[in-house]
This record gives sequence, structure tokens and C-alpha cells, in this order.
Amino acid sequence: MLRLLFDFGLVVLIWMVQLIIYPSFQYYTTADLEIWHPVYTKAISILVIPLMLAQLTIVGMQFLKVKKLYGFLSLGCVLMVWLLTFLIFVPIHNQLSSGVIEQSTLENLVKLNWLRTALWTIIFLLNFVFLKYKSFKLF
Repeated sequence: MLRLLFDFGLVVLIWMVQLIIYPSFQYYTTADLEIWHPVYTKAISILVIPLMLAQLTIVGMQFLKVKKLYGFLSLGCVLMVWLLTFLIFVPIHNQLSSGVIEQSTLENLVKLNWLRTALWTIIFLLNFVFLKYKSFKLF
């Protein structure tokens, strides 16, 4: 049940980022975004990093305990989110924070983030279904 709390927190957060925060970057002037973006990344990190670490820890422990399809799928999705975050999104945010702000980068941020939005939604739904139907041998 604790995992469901972290999964829910991350799925709500990523949908807010996808539908509100990232699209709003396109409405800032370049000068304003240069000021705001470093503040935003520092503030959002305070929320995201503990949630992601907790989720990874819980999913990892569940995987070690229950080596069934549910565990493999959950761990695979969480690891994909981590890879996307550190290989794609951290470099984009570093670029934006350094003042290299292009419209195409802002558009890509929104487009590419659909991958993380989908993955975190799948992670939440997997856990929700697992808790509801954990008596099935598949889970």
C-alpha cells in the first residue's frame, strides 16, 4: 500500500508537469525563463527525487521478493523512467538552465515527456491492479 502512495504521487506530479508546467515554458520570454527555470528545477527536485528514490527502493524490494510478471514489468518501467530522466531530461534541463533556450527544445520537452507520463501511469495502474487482483498467479 505504501508503494501505491508513491506511485500515485508521481503519476499526479507527472500529469501536472505534462499538462501545465512544461507547456507553460513556451509562454515565458527567454529572459524570464532563464531566471525561472533554475528556480523551478531546484524546487521540483525537492519533490521528485525523494519520490523516485522511494519508488525505486520499494519496486526493487518487491522484485526481489515476488519474481513474477508484475515485478518484472514494474521494475522495467521504473528503470525506463530513470533512464529517460537522466539520459534525456536532465541534459535538456541543464541546457535550459544554462540559458540555451530554443523553441524546438521546449516543444521537445513536452513531446518527449509523454514517454515518462505513459510509463508512470502504467506503473501506477500495474500496482493498482496488483493490489486488487493479487490472488491471480500472473501477479
